[in-house]
Amino acid sequence: QVRLVESGGGLVQTGGSLRLSCTASGLTFNNYAMAWFRQAPGKKREFVATISRLENIHYADSVKGRFTVSRDNAKTTAYLQMNSLQPDDTAVYYCAADEWGSAYQTLPSQYDIWGQGTQVTVSS
Repeated sequence: QVRLVESGGGLVQTGGSLRLSCTASGLTFNNYAMAWFRQAPGKKREFVATISRLENIHYADSVKGRFTVSRDNAKTTAYLQMNSLQPDDTAVYYCAADEWGSAYQTLPSQYDIWGQGTQVTVSS
């Protein structure tokens, strides 16, 4: 059974940091581009970052310089290190996977495997 499980969300003050993890099972992790999206209440799901199987990386402009995406193939886990968090970063964060995908896939429709999401709340 293919599964993505996110963890690491929580409540943090403005300027704080969190690290999200996304652990995959039931798939050949090395073949997959991994992406992070987020969705705030009343808003569309938006792209945050991707890392391809060759570790090409792409970020949304809104998080560039603050967030870092990485992966550990041995642990079948992708990470999103989030620094200098702002209230606008408050959302449910989802990881997604696409086999043979590129780092420039920024639409939710381009990913067919999703995690359940983890809540990130940044207080002002």
